[in-house]
Amino acid sequence: MKTPFLAAFAALVAALLLCVAPALPAEAHTSLKSSDPQKNAQVKTLQKVTLEFADSVQFPVVVVRGEDGKSYEKGEPVVDGPKVTEAVTEPVPPGRYTIAWRVVSPDGHPLEGEIPFTVVGDQSVGAATSAAAPGDPPAASAPAAAAPATAPAAQADDGGQGGVPGWIWAVIFGIAGIGIGMFLSLRKKP
Repeated sequence: MKTPFLAAFAALVAALLLCVAPALPAEAHTSLKSSDPQKNAQVKTLQKVTLEFADSVQFPVVVVRGEDGKSYEKGEPVVDGPKVTEAVTEPVPPGRYTIAWRVVSPDGHPLEGEIPFTVVGDQSVGAATSAAAPGDPPAASAPAAAAPATAPAAQADDGGQGGVPGWIWAVIFGIAGIGIGMFLSLRKKP
């Protein structure tokens, strides 16, 4: 009479596991959402590098290197949630540069990448701006164009948070499995 009860109990536990397992949140790696300067951008000057990720990150390393191999970062990177900021030594001479970065995502996986950009200096950007349109309206419209792009990104940040981490579920079901195994092994056999 005990065998049907145990079989029914095992079937119930298996059914619960199959129902709960798909509902567990996926632990995805974070990704780089934006950078300042952007990839392949041409900038007039460079005072700092800002990297924004989809989630908060830890242990950032940011290196700004010129074509000659010289490093231009100054101090340690500053982490503010999903944003990492690195100050650079001034003045940064015109030329091609690469930002090499490495961070650790909330799930413990390291992420890394490179962002090439060019510092053109005062003469090149000044000539391009005056040739495109007289005055400052193009420069003023650039921050306005960037503002709408960051608003939806900030809303998307909150969507992935919450839920119980997968490792907690694994511990709970592991303990339950040990308990069931002990129950079955310690029961009186006819």
